Amino acid sequence: MKDFAGKIAVITGGGTGMGRELARQLVAEGCNVAMCDVSADAMAETKSLCEVEKLPQGLRVTTHVADVSIEDQLRRFRDEIMEQQATDRIHLLFNNAGIGGSGSLFTNSREQWERTFNICWGGVYLGVRTFLPLLMKADEAHIVNTSSVNGFWASVGMGVSHTAYSAAKFAVKGFTEALINDLRLNAPHIKCSVVMPGHIGTSIVSNSRKIQSGTESERLSDNEIALARQRLNGTGIDTAPMSDEDIQNIALDRARSFRDEAPTSAAAAVKIILDGVKAERWRILVGADAERLDQRVRQTPEQAYTPEFYQSFAAEVGWKLG
Repeated sequence: MKDFAGKIAVITGGGTGMGRELARQLVAEGCNVAMCDVSADAMAETKSLCEVEKLPQGLRVTTHVADVSIEDQLRRFRDEIMEQQATDRIHLLFNNAGIGGSGSLFTNSREQWERTFNICWGGVYLGVRTFLPLLMKADEAHIVNTSSVNGFWASVGMGVSHTAYSAAKFAVKGFTEALINDLRLNAPHIKCSVVMPGHIGTSIVSNSRKIQSGTESERLSDNEIALARQRLNGTGIDTAPMSDEDIQNIALDRARSFRDEAPTSAAAAVKIILDGVKAERWRILVGADAERLDQRVRQTPEQAYTPEFYQSFAAEVGWKLG
């Protein structure tokens, strides 16, 4: 698929971050877009940004509220696309939606842990299951599943548990790699790619907390403050002298810095992804940090979870681990 003009793309998690940028850049290339998200307001903003430049005549951008971890909602999303986009086929499926957090089997509840896993992995699996019949009807199609560097390196630092997100992203990577031959044998006109971003400047930190807590408030609950203290203590920071307000401010600054001080912007990340799709690359690393981490893990896999590995890699690429 060398260009996207006139095609129909489905994007999950289109309200913010890379999902928003996927919508903007695809529309700029003349591609019809149908996006879902749990936030109607966020998608309305994405759609507005897509329409800043006058859309070509007949180009459609539609928004649909859906939780990708719930199959019935994805099916409704699919049916709405068929009606509103007036089609029985799609050409591009970007399984992009995801949240972080809730990484410990010990300090997080099972409900929180599975919420992360079911969105980050289940959303990809159900997305492919739901939209495969529409992809089958296209003359050419491409599935793009978003994993992470945590799909080949299951950590963010020595002091932080990261099992839910990492397990999900490993599953996405393995599933997509297995799809290569499955598609070749059964639907050779459909290609697939696994995307593995490093640190990308998005609002995933703050958005994930809001989804897990079920609130739009920026304020941490008492339980979240306690968990934040535990996280900071695990990284070697003594929180005993800190007030709850201090912890609150640290959490806000962490979310801000993750978004604003990332080495790769969401716009730059999406350019890499779309170029990779056009080149039919099945494995798309996003960011110099992702490329370097991939090299380091492959070179010394037995050392990948040692303190020395963390410290040297963080110093090399400027990551703040943990």
